[in-house]
Amino acid sequence: MLRSLGILGSIPAAWLILTLLVLLVYLVTRCCDRKPRPRRSITLLKCSLAILALLCSGAVAVGLYGNDDVHNGLVQLVAAAKNVDGILMGVRNQTDTIEATLKKKVQLQLTALGDDFDAPVSNKTMLGLLLAALQSMKQNTNIAMNRSFEIRKPLNGISLAGAIGMGEKIEQLRWPVTMAVLSALLVLCVVLVVGVARHSRCVLITFSVFGLFAVIVSWLMASLYLATSVALGDLCVSPDGYLTRAVPSTLASEVLSYYTHCENTRSNPFSQRLNDGQIAASNMRENMNTVTRFALELFKEQHLQPKLTSLSIDVSTVNKLMSGLTTLLDCKPLHKQYVHAAKSLCHLGLYGLTFMLLASLAAGLFFTVLVWVDSHTWIYIRKRGGGINGSGGGGDHKSSQHNQQSTGGRAEHRSGLGDQPGQYATLSKQCKTLESSDFY
Repeated sequence: MLRSLGILGSIPAAWLILTLLVLLVYLVTRCCDRKPRPRRSITLLKCSLAILALLCSGAVAVGLYGNDDVHNGLVQLVAAAKNVDGILMGVRNQTDTIEATLKKKVQLQLTALGDDFDAPVSNKTMLGLLLAALQSMKQNTNIAMNRSFEIRKPLNGISLAGAIGMGEKIEQLRWPVTMAVLSALLVLCVVLVVGVARHSRCVLITFSVFGLFAVIVSWLMASLYLATSVALGDLCVSPDGYLTRAVPSTLASEVLSYYTHCENTRSNPFSQRLNDGQIAASNMRENMNTVTRFALELFKEQHLQPKLTSLSIDVSTVNKLMSGLTTLLDCKPLHKQYVHAAKSLCHLGLYGLTFMLLASLAAGLFFTVLVWVDSHTWIYIRKRGGGINGSGGGGDHKSSQHNQQSTGGRAEHRSGLGDQPGQYATLSKQCKTLESSDFY
């Protein structure tokens, strides 16, 4: 299983290596190419970059949506697992309480009463009935204690606390890290759109560098998501089989099948032991009534009432706890949580993971094409101060033509004036003569 998952996960990794090799060869050829670039329009390249960047942003947004679905599915799974663990813990705690009450309280009090009943009495027949009831009560106590232990024993090795804690820690780390990575990829796409809009050579070169990291991250995430989705799909096809392999060997298969299916045709595997324990607890209460009645008649002067009252309270407590096990051991509450956990993981979680896988594959392809087109675009944009090729080159060309025309005009004007020496002096004298005659 692990080997097949490793092979599947290596497919995107192999594609990543091939992509990096192709991009490396292409970028090396671009860096080593020193030929002067002719003037050409890069409007088509810029439009292609903008459209691809928007499509890549959409793919990353789909990944964010899928990540949120996976997070919600895992949160619901952890909540259902906590409820299941709470039910199991309730059964263990209740059976522990029954055993502790019977062993540390009831048995000790029965032994103490037996010592008190050794005192001589006049009515031997009633004493015989009293001792018989006391002995029957001891036997029922042992039966109830043994049945309680037999109910708890298969559940001793089952604890979901460790898995729940580990799952919560992983999700607390996975969700924000994934959100941060996808947000960074989204910001990178936005930066590229801004660079295209501003015709910025620096921004486009920066994207060429960070775009390679985006390609690596996208394909690595695709590799991880592919292996995880296949493993999760296998688990969701047969969750019962996975649980059979995961639970301890102390839990019988019939017990697991009863709680995972909860069919009306199946009987509770604990029903026989539970019935025996409840019958024993009920018999203890009847024996207690007999012992109390005979003891108060035979030993009036020994003040047995406090001891009998305390023992009666403990017997009633055991009887209530034993009856409460019927509800705890019913399959419906636990089966409901099991179904909820399976739906959270296999519907919402797998659904979101599929979106994340598709988004990673699409983002890897888009970033690969973006790096290629971007590196083909910025080489036609000259550095600041040296003019701009492409769509911005027309204005500079017209400006240079205007400067040439202005320079040529001034040269022609100067050469024309040079052919008529003294013209400025003659005009000056004439102006002065006109001014003098007008004045006088």
